[in-house]
Amino acid sequence: MKIFQIVTLALMTASISFGQSKTEPWNASQLMEPAELAWMITNSSQVLPIIINIGPAATIKGSVNIGSASEKVNIDKLCNFLKKQKKTREIVVYCGCCPFDKCPNIRPAFEVLNKMGFKNQKVLSLQKNIKTNWIDMKYPVN
Repeated sequence: MKIFQIVTLALMTASISFGQSKTEPWNASQLMEPAELAWMITNSSQVLPIIINIGPAATIKGSVNIGSASEKVNIDKLCNFLKKQKKTREIVVYCGCCPFDKCPNIRPAFEVLNKMGFKNQKVLSLQKNIKTNWIDMKYPVN
């Protein structure tokens, strides 16, 4: 009888956990694939978005280095940088320090963009990390 109760409790817990999903500060249309950004950078006729690194290193060609957005000093730096930008300007933020779903920098930076009223912001979808999803693909680097 005790085993049945444990199994039932485990199944109930699993079904509750399975039904929960983390709410992200962006929607699906605000995710940009690396290949799309790489194409924009290499296509000279394309108007480039402002590309902002909010992680440990500005690897992507032409990106602005703000620093890790998990640190308040860098969030302040990001806010000061963004104050000078038009709210309609296309902006792409990226980190790439670790798997996307565990990144400590992407969410705080994107929340700043939302709170400041930007209308055309994207997150670069580096699912594994900057090396695998950008450098190894031979996309443009600084």
